[in-house]
Amino acid sequence: MSKTASDDPVHGNASAPKLGSALLWLAILVLVLGFAFQGTRALWSPDEGRYTNAALQMVDSGNYLVPTYSPDQANFSKPPVTYWTIAASVKTFGRNTWAIRAPYALAFVLTVLLLYAMGRRCIPDKPWLPGLIYGTALWPFLATNIVSTDVLLTFFEALAMLGFIRAAFPRTQSPGRLDIGLMWLGFGLAFLTKGPPGLLPLLGVIPFIVRRDGWRAMARYFAPVGLAIFFISGLLWYAVVMLRYPWLTHYFFHREIYDRLFTPIQHRNSQWYGWIAVYLPVLTLGALPWWPALARGLRAVTRPDRWRQWWRQPSIKLFLLLWFLVPLAIFCLARSRLPLYVLPLFLPLSLMLALDLQARIDLQATRQRIMLGFWVLALLVIKGGIGYFAHPAADNRLAAQQLNAASQGTAYGAVAFIEDTGSSYAIEESTPWGIRLYLNKPVYGVAWKKPGAAEQPCRVLRAHHAALFVVDNTIKTAAISSALTRCTGQTAIRLGTWRHSYLERVQN
Repeated sequence: MSKTASDDPVHGNASAPKLGSALLWLAILVLVLGFAFQGTRALWSPDEGRYTNAALQMVDSGNYLVPTYSPDQANFSKPPVTYWTIAASVKTFGRNTWAIRAPYALAFVLTVLLLYAMGRRCIPDKPWLPGLIYGTALWPFLATNIVSTDVLLTFFEALAMLGFIRAAFPRTQSPGRLDIGLMWLGFGLAFLTKGPPGLLPLLGVIPFIVRRDGWRAMARYFAPVGLAIFFISGLLWYAVVMLRYPWLTHYFFHREIYDRLFTPIQHRNSQWYGWIAVYLPVLTLGALPWWPALARGLRAVTRPDRWRQWWRQPSIKLFLLLWFLVPLAIFCLARSRLPLYVLPLFLPLSLMLALDLQARIDLQATRQRIMLGFWVLALLVIKGGIGYFAHPAADNRLAAQQLNAASQGTAYGAVAFIEDTGSSYAIEESTPWGIRLYLNKPVYGVAWKKPGAAEQPCRVLRAHHAALFVVDNTIKTAAISSALTRCTGQTAIRLGTWRHSYLERVQN
């Protein structure tokens, strides 16, 4: 069956000078969007503080193998790429909020450029359009200013899928071995960023290749060299830490896979309707100002005759739909749901929107340029306004300032938050780990109801000589005093209160 130009956009032509100019303007635009006001907003709990604290602990300890929240508390809930990235930025640019957030702006810019490269195969007449859509869509723009795993994950998945698109839709009949290697390098780094979710695009790749080329074609994409690249870039760290800590095998498979997929243990919108409450607003409002085209695309997707057409004649449209819909179904079925989880889906979404809008978007038109300019200005106002004027209770810089004021100028070497709980997860969520950046002191979280917790204050004092204890006011003062009597030669001074806790400055 012959293909029309719209069915097979891979072999279209475009003017090289015009494309070079478009790429330059696109790069300038996303550099401004990514880096403007990038250091103004303080770290917010819980996730931003956790990732930052773990990275700073790596820098201070020199231990880049094992992620830790404090000197005595390892945490393997996420692989190390996020921590390594932040640590490298801090080592380069210093201990400040801009350095913490700069890698996310850079990942945002590089993701847009990778979408441009995908666009050269998928929409050769306007390859800049997918990157423009992603770079100016509300949710990818806002996510760029959030310290998380997901912005980096999206970048590495974009790298992987660029390799796949170049291999699956080649301009020549060459084998594209380098493209296969690029695909597995991207998947390896995605796996080292967030584990199994980094491989979700493969669930769209496999059925597309099988439908278009048959099962035998899979051998080309799962070539030994590609799998070796994936092992080295994505699995080697896991192998090393699991050999050093044998209990991690059970932890990874049970806590990080089974619990997240099948149990509500993390209290992340696990209700049956949680996927509607979380993902529907993100994929609609987050796609502004492009969502009207998204609505038209959804109407097409619900038509059985359109699916039969795509399935009979598998093209780039079928691939993009599988890349988007199959991972989305997994996200909806999983019991742990957060808005950032679907950020990588804005990659195929941007490409699909670009295919739908390519005939209607013409930035040579003055009206469209003016509208785009106003939207970009609105995005910058939102980002700057949040950075300068939003100071919620989760603001770790505000918490650090309040603790400094409450400590009355006394010297201490560490801060320990003692919470009336037996849950390690509650400690991870409630401790303002990010104050480490602003106080430049290690932070500890103590679950008071866990066995052996009464011994932890003494360990903190032995390591730092003097510490500020922030104690949950539901814990009796006598219980803390009793625990401190175990410490050799300690003296304690009550310094007042901070939020719902009382402060003790203790010194050996």
